[in-house]
Amino acid sequence: MPEVASGTLIDRRYKIVSRLGSGGMADVYLAEDQQLGRKVALKLLHRRFSADPGFVERFRREAQAAAGLQHPNIVSVYDRGSYEETYYIAMEYLPGRSLKQLIRDQAPLDPVRAIDLTIQILQAARFAHRHGVIHRDLKPHNVIVDDADQAKVTDFGIARAGASDMTETGSIMGTAQYLSPEQAQGHAVSASSDLYSVAVVLYELLTGRVPFDADSAVTIALKHVSESPTAPTRINAGVPRELEQIVMWALNKNPADRPQQAEEFITALERAKESILAGRKGERTAAMAAIAGVGAYKAAAATATAEPPRHDYVMADEPIPPPEEPPYDPERGSRWPWLALLIVALLIGGGVAAYLLTRPVKALVPQVVGQSLNTASTILQNDGFAVSTINLQSAKPNGTVIHQSPQPGVKEDQGSTVTLTVSSGPGNAIVPGVQNVPFAQAKKELAAQHLRVGSKVPQNSATIPAGNVIDTVPSAGTSVPVNALIEVIVSTGKAKVMVPDVTGQSETDARSALSAAGFSVATTKQTSSTVPAGTVISQSPAGNTEQPPGTKVKLVVASAPTTATVPNVTNQDAVTAASTLTSAGFSVHKQTQTVTDPAKDGIVLSQSPSASTTQKKGSVVTIVVGHFQPKTPTTTTTTTTPTTPTTPTTPTTPTTG
Repeated sequence: MPEVASGTLIDRRYKIVSRLGSGGMADVYLAEDQQLGRKVALKLLHRRFSADPGFVERFRREAQAAAGLQHPNIVSVYDRGSYEETYYIAMEYLPGRSLKQLIRDQAPLDPVRAIDLTIQILQAARFAHRHGVIHRDLKPHNVIVDDADQAKVTDFGIARAGASDMTETGSIMGTAQYLSPEQAQGHAVSASSDLYSVAVVLYELLTGRVPFDADSAVTIALKHVSESPTAPTRINAGVPRELEQIVMWALNKNPADRPQQAEEFITALERAKESILAGRKGERTAAMAAIAGVGAYKAAAATATAEPPRHDYVMADEPIPPPEEPPYDPERGSRWPWLALLIVALLIGGGVAAYLLTRPVKALVPQVVGQSLNTASTILQNDGFAVSTINLQSAKPNGTVIHQSPQPGVKEDQGSTVTLTVSSGPGNAIVPGVQNVPFAQAKKELAAQHLRVGSKVPQNSATIPAGNVIDTVPSAGTSVPVNALIEVIVSTGKAKVMVPDVTGQSETDARSALSAAGFSVATTKQTSSTVPAGTVISQSPAGNTEQPPGTKVKLVVASAPTTATVPNVTNQDAVTAASTLTSAGFSVHKQTQTVTDPAKDGIVLSQSPSASTTQKKGSVVTIVVGHFQPKTPTTTTTTTTPTTPTTPTTPTTPTTG
């Protein structure tokens, strides 16, 4: 965006005074807070980013993350807002200069001063890490140092809290020279990633240069991942060995091999500072002792050559004129005892001086166990030690230092030899032959040779039974390292083929189709009143599934029922009744019965067994069919019977009473 002119009022509150600088995301201005009457550093997001939600979110999170970090070594964030389609953050204004400017002007710095500045950066990082914030772009450009060497860390623009949901946008952001290897590869970052960046800053303070540099950011990132940094003492011989060891420790490629917390880094630097200061005090003491020794020598010489002692003082470095030889005086005795005393003093003084000048310099033996032989040798040689090696077979990777003598932390003469025991690896083993044995047994045989199953690979085989081993990779008889992973190829049996779908086919056709496909067949019968007898009702395995050849396919074939319900055929004509019974599976026996009703002619009058009873199929149902026969006329015969004369009835005479 165009530079904001002096006097511009931002968000009706912040009056621009001057431009302080520019970064990848924003311009920074010195402004006056019109409400609180104080100077602030105002960061304005570049307008080309203001339309990008991702950048705006990162900018917003900078303010949010930093505002919650109130610490003497962290720049305070006061406010945030928007201005002319972009966004701003109002921060604490510090009148000092960036640590990068200090490095350009003064590096390499005195080791104690470099430690003090680094510890302040680490204290800021420690506070942020404890609040779940990883800075992700710690570099000297983001550290402000005042005239009293008080340091404050700024620019949490790509910081993110541990529980944040931001992902790739900020995952590999940062300045290439100060990136941790995991950031350079786009991997997840941790507190240890910030500590790597701080170690790069410390390296630069001590040497005046960064560990890795190149023409492109990609090349620099690759160096962080794959190259070892030059030891600081190779660039600046004045870097103390113990301090160099701390720097190289924090620059390890693997985060697990670095300090895990800022507190560890701070403690190590404080101890190194104490050691450096103690060493300087010791050097001053030794120098004073040497001067005192020379003074004693001169005093002794003066005493040996002088006449009776005088109470005048001679400076230690004042030249002493040769004494005039006194005249011989028998009463004073010979001067030879004094000459003898002078010779003794000269010998003692010379011995002291020779010891002080030629005594071997001692140094702390560094910790190199666990390092590769090349790295360990470099560290030891940089510290002034010679190196010898012993190779020993072990479970550690080939070339790894597994023991050292003398032990780390003890003081030894520089130039003395440190013996390193180096792993030659776990040795080799021969892959055993496990073809055509069950997988479980093969696994045991491999373990007996100190080999492991790397993967179990299924494969069809026409000759090896399912579950047995077909082969191994590497093959049997191959020499491989102990604990190597062996790929085991296990048979799944013959290749599977598609099972034909034979449901609905006749049993004969179904058998033929399955046999042609390489399957065996078994059948069971199932009575069905709906499926024609002899038809396949179902199959298992189902049709159109893959099965090994030779698999037995079971068919369920319909069979006719053996019993049936006798239908009711009464009142049907004889022909229809016979057909109904035959269709139901019964035989028909017909009997006739004379009927005089012509409507009953040919009609079933009754049946036996009766309707709705269950009978075996094929059994006989007898039906009685009516046979019409007209009535025959009846002939009447009259018989004359003689009549007997009727006796006249005598009238009854009523009785009177």
